Amino acid sequence: MTLTTWAGNLAYHHDRLHRPTSIEQLQDVVAGSDRIRALGTRHSFNDLADTTGDLVQLHGLPPQFEVDAEARTVLVSAGARYGTVAEELDRQGWALGNLASLPHISVGGAVATGTHGSGDRSRNLSAAVAGLDLVTADGELLRLRRGDGLLDGAVVGLGALGVAVRVLLDIEPAYDVAQEVHLDLPWAAVLDDLDAITGSADSVSLFTDWVGPAVRQVWRKTRLPRGGEYRRRPDLFGARPAPGPVHPLPGIDPVHCTEQLGVPGPWHQRLPHFRLDFTPSNGEELQSEYLVPRANAVPAIEAMRGLGPVIAPLLQVSEVRTVAADDLWLSSASGGDRVGLHLTWQPRQAEVEAVLPAIEAALYPLGARPHWGKLFHAVDGPASWARWDDFRALRGRLDPERVFGNGFLTRHGLD
Repeated sequence: MTLTTWAGNLAYHHDRLHRPTSIEQLQDVVAGSDRIRALGTRHSFNDLADTTGDLVQLHGLPPQFEVDAEARTVLVSAGARYGTVAEELDRQGWALGNLASLPHISVGGAVATGTHGSGDRSRNLSAAVAGLDLVTADGELLRLRRGDGLLDGAVVGLGALGVAVRVLLDIEPAYDVAQEVHLDLPWAAVLDDLDAITGSADSVSLFTDWVGPAVRQVWRKTRLPRGGEYRRRPDLFGARPAPGPVHPLPGIDPVHCTEQLGVPGPWHQRLPHFRLDFTPSNGEELQSEYLVPRANAVPAIEAMRGLGPVIAPLLQVSEVRTVAADDLWLSSASGGDRVGLHLTWQPRQAEVEAVLPAIEAALYPLGARPHWGKLFHAVDGPASWARWDDFRALRGRLDPERVFGNGFLTRHGLD
C-alpha cells in the first residue's frame, strides 16, 4: 500500500505499516521495531514522518475524551482531529484558546511540529499542551505533565522522542467569534503601523502575492461572549469591507470557507479559515512558512516584497500572521513573539525548492525559523534555538538507539 503526504508530493518509504487497536499493542510494536515513525493526518509537505522501517497509524486506538472541569483540561487521543475535539468541547460548553486555519489536522501531529493559528496574544497550539503520554523506544508509556521539567522539551518533539498517544490540553469556557474581511489594504499602512493592524482583532491574517501596492485581503476574527453582538468595521487603515464572502484565492467559490461578514458564531466555526466538512486544495498545493522575530517583521516583509517577482509566478497565495511567545524548546515562537510568513505554492516542487534558498538567505539573517512540517531548505538549529542542545540531550536519554530516527532528523542535525 502506498501512503503519501496530504498533498501527494511525497510517498513514504516504509517496510511495514501497523494499525494497532490498543495502546498495549502499540507498545509491543514499538518495542519490537528497530526503526519506527508515527503518522497523523499526513498534513505535512516534507519527509519529517518518513522512515525506511515501520510506520504506525493511530486511528484504531480507542478514542479518548475526558474533560476535567476543575483543572480546565481535556485529555484527548493524539490521533484525533482538532475539528472533532472542538465540536465535542463546544457541545459541553468548553473551548480551546486557538485553532489553526485548518481543523482537519491531528492534535498529536500539530503540536509535534509547532503548528499555530494567528493572534498577537495567541500562542501556538503546542503551548496549550498541559500533558503528553508517549510510548518510548523501549515500549514503555511515559507520562509527562506541565512543571515536571521535561514537557517543554517534549511537546514540539518532531516524533523524535516517542509515539504520542494522549494529549492533555488547556480549555476555557466556550465563546463566540465574529469574522470579517477587508480588501486592498495599502502596503504603506502595513509598513507604517503593523502593530495596529495585527492588534485590531484577536486573530488577523493578511493575504498577499507580494506584488502590487496593496494586500489583497485582511481576515479579522474577534472574540465575543457567547451570544454577544458585533458591529462591523467600515474601514481598516484604508482597506474596504468585503461586500460578500471571499476565498483567500482569487476567483474561488468561498462556499467552503468559514462564515464571514461579521456574523457571530461558535469559536470552532470561525477560528479556522475552512469548514471541517471540506478539505481544501487536497493534492493541489505545497506549503512553506518562515517565522521571524516580531521586531524584524517589517524588514522581513520588505525582503519578501523584494523577492515578489521571483515568488509570485510559483505562488497561489501568501499569508502573514502573528504568534505569541512560548517557552517550548523547539517551538517556532520559543523565546519571543513571531510573525509568520506563510507561502501556499503551486504543486511545482522542483521550482519551489529552487527558490527556497533565496528566501532563506533573505530571512535567516533576520532570525527566521522554518515551520517544521512544511518545505524548507536548511536550518542552523544551534543558532536559531537556545535549547537545541538540550533537546538533543533529551533525545539521547529517551531514544539512545535512534529507534525514532530518520533522514529528516539526520539532515537537520537532530539525529
